[in-house]
Order: sequence, then structure tokens, then C-alpha cells
Amino acid sequence: MAIKAKVITIGSSGKEGEMELPAVFETPYRPEVIHKTYVNLLSHSYQRQGRYPAAGEMVSAESRNTGLGIARLARARGEGFPRAGQAASVAGVRHGRVAHPPESWKNIYKKVNEKERKLGLCSAIAATARRDLVEKRGHKLAKKIELPLVVSNGIESIAKAKDLKKTLVDLGIGEDLERALGSHKPRSGTARRRGREARSGTSALVVVGNDSNLINLSRTIPGVDIKHARDVSVLDFAPGSKPIRLTIFSQNAVDYMKNVRAPQHNVMELINK
Repeated sequence: MAIKAKVITIGSSGKEGEMELPAVFETPYRPEVIHKTYVNLLSHSYQRQGRYPAAGEMVSAESRNTGLGIARLARARGEGFPRAGQAASVAGVRHGRVAHPPESWKNIYKKVNEKERKLGLCSAIAATARRDLVEKRGHKLAKKIELPLVVSNGIESIAKAKDLKKTLVDLGIGEDLERALGSHKPRSGTARRRGREARSGTSALVVVGNDSNLINLSRTIPGVDIKHARDVSVLDFAPGSKPIRLTIFSQNAVDYMKNVRAPQHNVMELINK
């Protein structure tokens, strides 16, 4: 029997009937597959690192041999400059070379099987209908909210951040928005100098089915992301590989997901177990 969900009309407190959910919402919950898929996909965004091969070795240094009562480390040659006599050009000393520096040719990307990636995505989508998992992650929901949270397509016509925020508050996630904003704390040190001045918590993910102006409002509200249904992945549904994020679907997004299906033989094996 197909699962049905209430459709909330934007701009009113009433319901707009019911909507039959696609088969993807019947996928079994597989946290270990979600975690593995997340870790492997996240590695695709890593930046390769390398070091100049001669770094820390561009100094004239040699050992003074035995009989002087000092360690037989290579020491900078010369007189009258600050580094004269200091250990240099070896690992483990000040201004020396790095023992095992990162290499730019190293393969840091982790592969993920296509069927495993699809199963992880479908399992994450289905988990958005479980209130216990959403609240366990830390999201704060009003008692009136029924998951999965499906709204009418009117949400896709919103073009201003203030209207989007008002809509989310009316849906009953105002407390969760305040939670994400409360964790918006300034950073210090290297992160701040490099432009990452602050980070906010993670709140709702809004999934739409059309390329509307609403997508341009992503991150205008701290913690709120907006994506098209074709672009979502496990990275969006389970940030930090911790299932599962509070997700709001438009009717068009739910219709789009009718084409998303988990690998059939994997699901049947799970059901038979």
C-alpha cells in the first residue's frame, strides 16, 4: 500500500488534501550505507596538497662529526648570521624539512559503487519521514508537524528572504531556525584570516522541483539550504554523515523523485532478511 502525506498550503494553516509518495520513501533505513556514501562522496571535494621537494633543505649544512660533545646533526655553516651552528636540513629540527610531506600525486579520492550510492541516497530520502531520527539529530519541531513535510508549489514562487523566513516560521520550524542562528559564532585565528569568519548550525533543507528564484535564496537564512531535486545527494540529507536532516519537499520535488529508485535486488535481500 502506497504511503500518503499531507500537503500544506503556503499562506494558510489548512491542508491541501493528500499526496501519494513515490516508492523511494519505502526504502529501508541503512545508516551504515549512508555513512559510507557520505564519506566517499565528501572525499571528491578534497584539494590535492603537495610540498616543494627542496623545502627546508636549501641551506648549506653538514655534520661536525664526533669529539665535540654535541649531536651529530647537520648544522648550518658560516659565521655571523643567526642560523650559524643551528641544526638544519634534517627532519625534526627548527626550520628543517618535513619528514613525510604530503604528495600531490597521491590519490585521495574514494570510489563509491553506483548501486551503493543510489541505495544510500534513497535510504536518506526515506529517513526524512522519520521524526525520531530528525529530532535525534537536534532539530526542534513543532508538535503539529507531520513528516515527511510536503508543501504546495507556492513555495517555489517566493523571491525574498523575509518571505521565505515567514513561511518557514508558519510551518512550525521557527525554533529550529533560532537554534541554527544561536550557534552562529565568530571564529578566530587562521580560519578568520582566510575569510571563514563564522559558521552557523544546520537547519532545514528545502527541495524544489523547478529552477525557480527560490534557489538563489540558499544560505540567505543561516542554516537553510535550497536545492533542486536533481542536485541533492547524501551530503545534503545527512551533513556530517549524521542522519537525518529536516527536509521540506515541494509537490514538484516529490513528483520528480518518482524516477528515483533504489537498486531492486538490494532492497529485496534486505526485506527477505
